[in-house]
This record gives sequence, C-alpha cells and structure tokens, in this order.
Amino acid sequence: MFDSLSGKLQQAFKNLRGLGKISEANVTDALREVRLALLEADVNFQVARDFIERVKTKSLGQEVIASIQPGQQIIKLIHDELVELLGSANAGLELSGNPSCILMVGLHGSGKTTSSAKLGRLLLRQGRTPLLVGADIYRPAAMEQLGKLGQQNGLPVYLRQGGTDVLAIAREALDFARANNRNTLIFDTAGRLQIDEPLIQELVRLRQLVAPQETLLVLDAATGQEAVNVANHFDQALHITGSILTRLDGDARGGAALSLKAVTGKPIKFAGVGEKPEDFEPFHPERMASRILGMGDVVSLVEKAAEAITMDKAMLLEEKMRKGQFTLEDFLEQLRQMKRLGPLESILGLLPGGAQALKGADLTKQEKELAHMEALICAMTPQERRQPQILNARRRQRIAKGSGVTVTELNTMLNRFAQMQQMMKNMGKFQKMMARMSGLAPGRARR
Repeated sequence: MFDSLSGKLQQAFKNLRGLGKISEANVTDALREVRLALLEADVNFQVARDFIERVKTKSLGQEVIASIQPGQQIIKLIHDELVELLGSANAGLELSGNPSCILMVGLHGSGKTTSSAKLGRLLLRQGRTPLLVGADIYRPAAMEQLGKLGQQNGLPVYLRQGGTDVLAIAREALDFARANNRNTLIFDTAGRLQIDEPLIQELVRLRQLVAPQETLLVLDAATGQEAVNVANHFDQALHITGSILTRLDGDARGGAALSLKAVTGKPIKFAGVGEKPEDFEPFHPERMASRILGMGDVVSLVEKAAEAITMDKAMLLEEKMRKGQFTLEDFLEQLRQMKRLGPLESILGLLPGGAQALKGADLTKQEKELAHMEALICAMTPQERRQPQILNARRRQRIAKGSGVTVTELNTMLNRFAQMQQMMKNMGKFQKMMARMSGLAPGRARR
C-alpha cells in the first residue's frame, strides 16, 4: 500500500532529520523532494502545490520546541497536513429511516459488486439487517455474482432475473425489505463511463425514487489523478456523500486517496485492502497518514487482533503459559489465529518501520513454514498433541508422511516447541519467585 510514495518520503525525511536549524533555504530544499514524491505518486498538481505551501508556511512560522529537533518538527507538520488532506477524521455512514438506502455507483470494473457485499457484511456485524439489491441489468452474470457473494457472507439478496427496468426492481426491493424487516438496502448499480449520459440519467432517476441516505462512489485506487475527474462528474449528477477506494493492497501509487477529499470535498469512507470479505475497513485519515510515512498503524493491528482473539481465550492461554501447560493444541490454535489476522505482509506493514523491514524479506518461506507446522500438528492424534513425549520413531514417520513433510522438519518443529515450553516454564517460576519476594518486602513481613 503506497510503497513507492512511502519509500520516497522516507528518503526525503533523511535530509529533514539532519536539520539543526529551520531556515527558508533548507526547508525549501527538503520540501522539494516531498513535492516530487507526491507528483510521482500521481497526486493532483494543485493539491501537491498547496500542500507544500501550507507545510512551508507553518514550518517557517513555527517556534522550535527545545526537546525536539527542528527536522522532526517539520515531519510532524507534514503528518498533520497529510491527515487534513485525507479528511481529518473517519466519516461514518449516516443512515436514517426504515429502510435506509445506500447507492453504490462507479465506473466499469471499479469493484462495486464486491464492495457491496463487503459493506453488507460489515453492517451485518454492526447489528443492522442489510439486503443486497441487484440493480445491474447490463453486465452479464452480474446478478449471479452478487447472489454468490451474498450466500458466502450470509446476506439476503434481492434478484430479479431478466428484469430490464431498474426502477421497477428498486420498487419491488423496497417492498421486499419492508415485508422482511430488512432495514438497510444496498443497491449494486451498473458500471458506466463518465460520458455515458443516458446511463447517468438512469442513476439520477433511481436516486430520485429511493432517496438514498448515502450515495457512495466506488473508485479503483490505481486510477490516479483521473479519479478526481470521475468523482467530480458523478458528484455533479448524483451529489455523492462519500467514496470507497478499492484495491489499496495493490501497487496503487496513492494519488487518488491524497487528491480526492481535497478536490471534491467528499470524504473517503471505506477502503478495500484485499479480496477476502473481511478485507474491508473504515477509512481513518490519521492511520493512513501514519502508514504512508512509515510510522505503522498499531491501532488497526490491535483491532484486527481483537476480532480474531476473544478475551476469554487470551486469558486462558496466558494462564496456561504461566503454568507451563502450553500444548501443541494451543500452538495450533495460535497458528490459526495468526492466519485470521491476514498475510504476514499485511501484519508487518502495520508495525512502525514494518514497510522498510519488508524490503528484501522472503515472507513466502516463513508462511510456507507456518503452513507445514499446521499440517504436522493436524496429522497428530489429540493425545500426541497433548503429550508430544510419546512420539517415538514410528509415530513420527506416520505424522511426517501424513502431512507431506520430512521427519527432519517434524523433529525441528518439536525441538522449537520444547524450547518454547521450557522458556514459558522458567517465566512462570520467575513470576512466582518475584511474588514471594514482594510478600516478604519491608512493611509486609510475616508475623
């Protein structure tokens, strides 16, 4: 996500961090590199120029805090301006009425159908009762795709096969929602070109009929500066309330995200960061700015972990570790919880400095090793997982053969696990010793 932009900004910051004194000359030189990085990321020219001017003005008028180096202070200013550029705060959906309506609009191939299902899944988890509505009557198999996505995510879908009147479909969907207590309708509309005026007018009539609380423009993050023209055109016709950026996990240069809010005045509300249903998240400007500047996004990582790991399980696991009762069954559960967090690349990318650490790293090898570990433990019986000491040569050969790896790999994994178990036992003993010592501390001596 924004790898190229992030790398170039990091290079520019090396010069900024070396500043011992803020002057117009050295600030101008340093910000010139930042400006080039923004333009190479396909940020709108006017947006990039205004951004640099604001940072420069604030830098030269800034009083230097004694405890902070001047260069670091300018980097802080750049971070704050990036947050402002991206929208300053998360803009959630504003849904009212029963049912509420959300209109998903955008160009061909921008990811509207997939985003509709992802948004429905998110609203379902928030306690709403969404209904997906197939309003794309032009693209072949569009209805079938929406139906399958709805089934995969446990979402009801209103489909009218062979329908050629979008307004009639909308009326029937509204009646269906009221009859079945669905409080949020998500209309997956047909993709269209900016210049396709008849189709744009069809959307205008649909908007007038359903009176949506939210009209969301779905944009491919790789669109770059053209995203601004697309957004302006749709906004003039439909008065969009916000946008969804898709494919932010790809090689998008970042121009769309950094230009959209500044030019249109409409917030980015959600971001698609992968192909899986769960790879869809509210857009937080401050977190995104931190990712772009290589500072990581620990808050998002914690939220991902909270979804994957329940508090009860975490406390039970902590107790087992403390008592030295951590088994291969617990280890297997940990591996599966890690998988639920997402690929290693996305996890490390959320850590401060993670993007830099990823360069040149062979994560495929690590993920392959984790998959082998999972396969090895799954090939064991429950008794073998709880008591690995019973694994003799014959059992080890059976497990290795059943999981498709060598006995050597199995032995390596078991040795690592034994070392980890021993370390946990030692930590438990150390905690007990510290507890006894604190109990005999002055003022708490036994009588």
